[in-house]
Amino acid sequence: MTVTIPPELIAALHVAKKVVFLTGAGVSAESGIPTFRDAMTGLWERYSAEQLATADAFTRDRELVWGWYEWRRMQVMKAEPNAAHRAIAAIASQVASVDVITQNVDDLHERAGSHNVLHLHGQLNRPFCFACRQPHALQPGTPDEPEGGRRLAPPQCNRCNGYIRPGVVWFGEMLPEAEWNAAVEACDACDVLFSVGTSSLVQPAAGLPLLAARRRVTVVQVNPNSTSLDSHARFNLVGAAGVIMPALFDAVWPASS
Repeated sequence: MTVTIPPELIAALHVAKKVVFLTGAGVSAESGIPTFRDAMTGLWERYSAEQLATADAFTRDRELVWGWYEWRRMQVMKAEPNAAHRAIAAIASQVASVDVITQNVDDLHERAGSHNVLHLHGQLNRPFCFACRQPHALQPGTPDEPEGGRRLAPPQCNRCNGYIRPGVVWFGEMLPEAEWNAAVEACDACDVLFSVGTSSLVQPAAGLPLLAARRRVTVVQVNPNSTSLDSHARFNLVGAAGVIMPALFDAVWPASS
């Protein structure tokens, strides 16, 4: 596949002082991590992701919910960063300031080499107590969880003996305030904003590119499908992030490839 990067975008990146990337499930999906829209397998095929990703679900059946999230964490730990993750990290070596705002709960951006990563929806590898919110350190290594999935009893808090919950933002919960405020600040200060692999449907994250667009900042969408951001983005690069992002890096900084 031949990827054409508009000369105007190349010029904008050459002079950019601050670049922001907003990434979504499509980026992680290219590493083999299922999205919430994908059909689940094994024990989990009887449920929708929305049924399991709530505080009420954890209260009703914590072993079911913890088992599902350990299955998801196992998938993440077995996955590897893809070409899009690596290209985003490489761009940070060429631009004075780069922030990655992600809706993904994995650590693939960090493993690819990105440093300033804001996790709007939390992180699978940072669980905490459901009762007192004390952070909990997970055992090292990949969870011993069969592919089909099963119920697992969550560990208990060493402070209050409450049950440990996944470190993600569930449906009906507020985004972490510090991360959200930092994301808004980054969008208010950037020269170029990329929306990569996100459907632009999940609020409030979907509103972040619009903050930049209102300032007439260069907004770039990288997605194989049309979204509501199409009409607000100055450039719509259609295709997989793992193809588009490396091609963009090579076009802008060919001597660094």
